[in-house]
Amino acid sequence: MKTIILIPLLPAICIAASTFGQDPVTTSPQFYKVLLENERVRVLEYRLKPGEKEPMHSHPAGVVYVLGGGTLKFSYPDGRTEEKTAASGETIWRDPVTHAVENTGNSEAHAIAIELKQSGK
Repeated sequence: MKTIILIPLLPAICIAASTFGQDPVTTSPQFYKVLLENERVRVLEYRLKPGEKEPMHSHPAGVVYVLGGGTLKFSYPDGRTEEKTAASGETIWRDPVTHAVENTGNSEAHAIAIELKQSGK
């Protein structure tokens, strides 16, 4: 009987699982522009206007350089949220992360993200 109960839930579980670990360029192409990509790095330009939200997605480790500062609300798969403010000219190290982002500030967030790739991939 447990199998019968779980079978109808499988499509919902698969859809939920597929939202985590997704490439932000695929999930939110309106916010990301690929500036350079090779076997070692991918360089992205990122823009998020006030009030805009992007869905859950993942980034590998890398560096973010803030061109236009702002306040962003980050939501994580475990339900935790946090708000962070970054200033123009700030350089930030980012460990691998999965999150959703909302611009809660009054200015467009604008950044360059340099994502590191695993060697040999």
